[in-house]
Amino acid sequence: MKRLSVSALVADDDPDIRDILSDTLNSVGAKVTAVTNGQECLERVETDIPDVLLLDIELPGKNGLAVLKELRSRQPNTSVIMITAYGSIDRAVEAMKEGAFDFITKPFDLDHIVMVVEKAVERQRLKRGLENFSLETGERYRLIGGESPKMREAIETARKAAASKSTVLLLGESGTGKEVFARAIHNWSERKNEPFIAINCVGLGKELLESELFGHERGAFTGAHQLKKGKMELAHGGTVFLDEVGDISAELQTKLLRFLQEREFERVGGTQAIPVDVRVIAATNRELSNAIKQGRFREDLYYRLNVIPIHLPPLRERKDDIPVLAQFFLRRFAAETKKNFSAISKEAEAWLLAYDWPGNVRELANIIERAVVLGQGPEITVTDLSPSGASTLRLASTDELSYRHALDLTRAEVIRRALASTQGNRAAAARILGLHKTHLLNLIKTLRIE
Repeated sequence: MKRLSVSALVADDDPDIRDILSDTLNSVGAKVTAVTNGQECLERVETDIPDVLLLDIELPGKNGLAVLKELRSRQPNTSVIMITAYGSIDRAVEAMKEGAFDFITKPFDLDHIVMVVEKAVERQRLKRGLENFSLETGERYRLIGGESPKMREAIETARKAAASKSTVLLLGESGTGKEVFARAIHNWSERKNEPFIAINCVGLGKELLESELFGHERGAFTGAHQLKKGKMELAHGGTVFLDEVGDISAELQTKLLRFLQEREFERVGGTQAIPVDVRVIAATNRELSNAIKQGRFREDLYYRLNVIPIHLPPLRERKDDIPVLAQFFLRRFAAETKKNFSAISKEAEAWLLAYDWPGNVRELANIIERAVVLGQGPEITVTDLSPSGASTLRLASTDELSYRHALDLTRAEVIRRALASTQGNRAAAARILGLHKTHLLNLIKTLRIE
């Protein structure tokens, strides 16, 4: 019988029922706790969120339906299985309408209990996957390596790493595809059917990042109105990708080191150690050896992360791959926009090869996307790549504009074209660009577009 690595809460006032359900689920590997009434059930969920709740409809005091309705607003991700007698199946159906996953009837078929819990866990896993990948459609995260020796070496190392449980450290400049590599390692591994959760260590403050990683208990800090599971806990069985790990605070470095050593953590404001099975892939564009010398990064954490280092070369060092990458992005964006683009002119390809790409693969994708959105087709020309054609590419290469400055120039030009095509109608331009009008207005102000 399949083992269930889940937490379950049984809420029933009958001690025999509690024992039967607990023993059955414990026998297949579930971690089970039990309570006797509705109020105790809600209090337990506040302190320890179960993956699955087996909830009797006829509880004393606050009955199962009332508990279910209250639980939907507090912890909507917990799968609830109602327990009912044959005579109250109508109420079980009512519970299904209120959001229960399924119901089981007394007397129990033990195999059926395990099957229903297994289905609830599977649905929960799929739901997490959909949430985590809701913005990741089609081939957006397909690994396109090319034929350069450096990329072939990186891909070969990644494939070998995928077969292990070892921590991987991806090194390289911004835009070289570190997250795509991390997803490829996950998809090549035995964990591919479990969650992949990416966390940007720069985008959040120290307190928020700690809560994002490890979760928090109710009341742990101002605004923590309910218990929250962290990404490490939600990724159980899968992979966590820590992007820009070189930027985390000294205090959080200590906690991350402990987690990597012990594979357990405590939620913010909590005292209970929570063990999880996750594969950690970290990435940074920083020289961690320099950060160690300057006292900004722990040397022992570096060695914990640097078990399998993979260096991703910048695009300027693998220019033979540019035509392959450009064609891939052309096909992808042409399909997404339903535009008639099928080729890149020889002149345009020559200029792509001549450019130094300070923003690496990400910048190439942005330029091809812009060319497809604003061009006429059926092939991309130099003019499509840049409003001023080759001269702008030369400027970006020889004047060594910063990546952020280059992106701002590109965004401003795209917005100007959209405004020109709509005779200055900002609402219409926002629709063309796929932006919310308020966001477009903020960009116009920030980029000082006349």
